[in-house]
Amino acid sequence: MKNLMYFLGSLLCAVLVAFLLHSWLVKQNDPGYVLIGFGHWSLETSLTVFAVAQVIGFFLLYNFFRLMGVLIRMPNQFAKRRRNIRFNRSHEALVAGLFDAADGNWERAEKVLIKHAAHSGAPLLHYLTAARAAQSRGALDKRDEYLQKASEQSPDTNMTVGLTQAELHLSEKQFEQALETLGKLHSINPGHARVLKMMHQAYQHLGDWEGLSKLLPTLQQHKVLMETEVKLLETETFSRLLKQTIAQGDRQAIQTCWEGIPEHIKTLPGIANIYFAAMIAAGAGASVESAMLKQLGRHWDDTLLVLVSNIETEDKAKQLQSIEQWLAVYPSNAVLLRVLGKLALKAAQMEKAEQYLLKSLNTEASVATYQLLGELLFTKGDKDQACDYFKRGMELASAELISGVEEIRAV
Repeated sequence: MKNLMYFLGSLLCAVLVAFLLHSWLVKQNDPGYVLIGFGHWSLETSLTVFAVAQVIGFFLLYNFFRLMGVLIRMPNQFAKRRRNIRFNRSHEALVAGLFDAADGNWERAEKVLIKHAAHSGAPLLHYLTAARAAQSRGALDKRDEYLQKASEQSPDTNMTVGLTQAELHLSEKQFEQALETLGKLHSINPGHARVLKMMHQAYQHLGDWEGLSKLLPTLQQHKVLMETEVKLLETETFSRLLKQTIAQGDRQAIQTCWEGIPEHIKTLPGIANIYFAAMIAAGAGASVESAMLKQLGRHWDDTLLVLVSNIETEDKAKQLQSIEQWLAVYPSNAVLLRVLGKLALKAAQMEKAEQYLLKSLNTEASVATYQLLGELLFTKGDKDQACDYFKRGMELASAELISGVEEIRAV
């Protein structure tokens, strides 16, 4: 319609110009004379006819070239129109696919998304959503195929595709594959919070505590986790790492592992006790005794005190004296009294051992105290009293066991 208006307007202008020119020549009472010669040919006409022919010729040539331009552009316009139609259809398919995925219609979502991905303005969304749909219906081969196509769309989208790939691997419990992808992403952007968080999850699930221990400083530096979460994770990581090393049974490896643990973690009673117990079990208790006493001075811990009493030393009397100094601070601590009784028994100071153990028993009865008293009296030759203490210890152990079972049932 628009082109028709242009054509009629041009025709009207041409006619108007020709009419005005003719009227002006008529007023001059001279139609004019035009002669055009070319070789043996000649054209003779009036000025009026020549002028009108010029105007009409210009009009015809103008519209001819205009028509040619329209015809030349027509294939591109048709192609553009087809692309627009496909783009609109792909956009509608993307919306439909997202709705199907949200409703759990995985197979239909995957089908409609892949069908229109090639003509979409956002093919990456099509392939990534289709990959999620494929995994949700258990088609892992199709998932990997769609992820590969997504990565081929543009090198700039590698981070986005990689994050989706790692997330899908994690949800499918494919932790090794997830870590492989996350390692590449970490080399591209070492401070990416989501990459770091997923690496932390993958290391935890795999039980790779050494890898997680190396990641901890980065997690803290980039504030991926809250401070309290970091502290809990540090405690778990280094305690698990220490236990893994202890399981190898190599005293040197245990020592090396301990030296690699940060100082603020070493001071935690739970971590330190694991290390000290391992060294004592490995026969190197004497080498850590001073460190244990130093730790005990910083933070009183009954478990650590019991570990100290398990160290085998040549000078047992000196070991007893070093622990007796704590009586001034904790005179009614049943565990301290029991440990002193045990050390006195090892030092062959029978009377002192019996005094400490009876005082511990009066403060708080325990199976270990009954057992030590039984051993002491058996050594002294009082077998009847020794048997009585052994019996009372067994009764107490049975009562504690029954109480524990009842608590479990209650829970």
